Amino acid sequence: MNKHKLKTKRAVVKRMKLTKTGKVKRGHAFTSHLMVRRSRKRKRKLRHAAVLPGKMGRNMAFCLGAR
Repeated sequence: MNKHKLKTKRAVVKRMKLTKTGKVKRGHAFTSHLMVRRSRKRKRKLRHAAVLPGKMGRNMAFCLGAR
């Protein structure tokens, strides 16, 4: 591995957060407008954050500066 520090990816920082255990939390897509046509159940589920699974989660955690 490189000995120098890597910069965090600012685009990822704006969109995701690390939990205390190191998992990557993200918001859901399709929530900005046109919510009238979505069902109440779907809107309620979209409000809550999701956790990135597996390899994608590890890659994004690395982009956030976690090692």
